[in-house]
Amino acid sequence: MASLTGAASRLLPAARFTVSRTTARFYFSSSSVSPLKCPKSSPLLSHVFRYQKQSLVRVSSGSFSTVASAKSAASDPDQLKSAREDIKELLNTKFCHPILVRLGWHDAGTYNKNIEEWPQRGGANGSLRFEVELKHGANAGLVNALKLLQPIKDKYSAVTYADLFQLASATAIEEAGGPKIPMKYGRMDVSVPEQCPEEGRLPDAGPPSPAAHLRDVFYRMGLNDKEIVALSGAHTLGRSRPERSGWGKPETKYTKDGPGAPGGQSWTVQWLKFDNSYFKDIKERRDNDLLVLPTDAVLFEDPSFKEYAEKYAVDQDAFFKDYAEAHASLSNLGAKFDPPQLRTSRELKSLALVTIWAFCILLPVSVFHMLVLGSPFKIVSPDVNQRSLWQPTYRIKYNLSSLLVPLLLTSQDQANTQT
Repeated sequence: MASLTGAASRLLPAARFTVSRTTARFYFSSSSVSPLKCPKSSPLLSHVFRYQKQSLVRVSSGSFSTVASAKSAASDPDQLKSAREDIKELLNTKFCHPILVRLGWHDAGTYNKNIEEWPQRGGANGSLRFEVELKHGANAGLVNALKLLQPIKDKYSAVTYADLFQLASATAIEEAGGPKIPMKYGRMDVSVPEQCPEEGRLPDAGPPSPAAHLRDVFYRMGLNDKEIVALSGAHTLGRSRPERSGWGKPETKYTKDGPGAPGGQSWTVQWLKFDNSYFKDIKERRDNDLLVLPTDAVLFEDPSFKEYAEKYAVDQDAFFKDYAEAHASLSNLGAKFDPPQLRTSRELKSLALVTIWAFCILLPVSVFHMLVLGSPFKIVSPDVNQRSLWQPTYRIKYNLSSLLVPLLLTSQDQANTQT
């Protein structure tokens, strides 16, 4: 789970070329596989379900494959639903929840908000499937996560790697007992290894100044202190292996018998259960068999971080709520959606509130013009009419009111399709 430095992963074998196709993007919650419901009268319906057929060159190599195409399209909705069911089966048999969460995080966590261009800005774009990025020290061992997911990718070729990584990460959280993540899909893949981000964008486990380091990394992504602490709580899942990261014990009483491959040191006793025990154990530090990294300890040392860590240690519901929001935000960082990403329901509702507020302010002004200055059509002299005084306000009022209803309808529509 931790973004740790360690040994580089193995190289990818030689490849051969085949051709498949992809279709379009859609929204659905990773917590449910029921058919997507959307009002037939929605103005966004035709846009959200606009299917595109585009060629995709797939490079396969044994149990592995990568993509080398000039253009990647969004994921097929039916295949996404089916892939989620296969991921759930994989989790039940391989107990690989932690490494799948880490895979999604590390693909998205390279995002730099100060870079506009895609894919130079990094983020959730499927670049982590390439050898050059797998060799980054922080990604040690993630080749194993790719091997687990590759059969699912082969089976559902119309799902992008970027979507598959985030789908697997969110599903792993939910199947471990965590909150439902409000996910959306349609991320496009990068095409070639040259589009991978440079090494050094992911957090380290033992920096000289842990609080400053965490803020440097997560602020660069556009996240805040609350989100840093909430996301850190995902260390309730998983183990650190010293042969990969240089941190932790080879095994403890909690990890020597698995499940899954034995060994490593966990942050919590039940390291395949998602709850708030991470915060409780870090705060108490009563068990030497449980891992505490410098970036863990600082959550109860830095005043701003401590406010949230203390809260989550006693209120699991608050932790789940904040974690779900932070995970969803992380999963979208830097992603390029096909069709282009629409505004979130929260943004649309905010715009609607601003519009209502402006309308309420401008309406009395308009009435004042009519009552005090007279009718906008009243001629007061052969050369002057008061419509010139009224017209700017009238136009503003008209434009805002014409936007109000579409904003509210669109806001409600997206709320229905993203939950």
